[in-house]
Amino acid sequence: MVARLVEAGHDVRVLGRSDEKRAAITQLGATAVAEVAGVSAQAGVVVVCVFTDEQVRQVCLESELSIAPGAVLVVHTTGSPRTVERIAASGVDVVDAPVSGGPHNAAAGELTLFVGGADEVVARARPVLSCYGDPVLHIGPLGAGQKVKLVNNALFAAQIGLLSASVDLAERLGVPEPALLAALPHGSAASRVLDLVAAGGSVASFTQMAGEFVGKDVTVARGAAAELGSDLGVLENVIEVFSSRQK
Repeated sequence: MVARLVEAGHDVRVLGRSDEKRAAITQLGATAVAEVAGVSAQAGVVVVCVFTDEQVRQVCLESELSIAPGAVLVVHTTGSPRTVERIAASGVDVVDAPVSGGPHNAAAGELTLFVGGADEVVARARPVLSCYGDPVLHIGPLGAGQKVKLVNNALFAAQIGLLSASVDLAERLGVPEPALLAALPHGSAASRVLDLVAAGGSVASFTQMAGEFVGKDVTVARGAAAELGSDLGVLENVIEVFSSRQK
């Protein structure tokens, strides 16, 4: 993402907490800074991309991050819609833009961004988002991007759970997992999840690689549903199959 921004001609400052990270940032053509305040000073768009919702709160609500008047704060981390609402309540123009895709998608400028925010604020952030995002999908008002991504990842986890149960059935029928994963992409059960799992070689190996990322978002989705006095419904049953594979 940093490389794409630099290549597009943006003046990019990036937080690096170690000499090694700062050296890597410099090699990309960006300016490395050692403190959070150094990232946001005089920036027109500030991008936050950390792992958890708690880390977003730490960076945006409990640190020295300072957003200049007229600047936009973009939160790429998948988390609770409540968090971006809290940040916006402090007087900051916020866009939530959780990301779908991996490093190869970022390098190609083809990350999928689910975006929530006011039309005018999203328009100000779009020149930055378009450097590494395609499509940039403006879903609706602030928090809408997070809500869609949470549903996406709950469904993603459920699909892994279904595939895992299908592998178990096939093995009971005498069909080994490699043979099943090689055959299913050519049938009506084909899906993007199936392609990803097949490329990884097995449900277990894919879960080991992606489980932590998906699992944390499922936890947030459960919390969002609980706030409405409900749960994930039928998705919950098959997500449990996925969750059991992580243990």
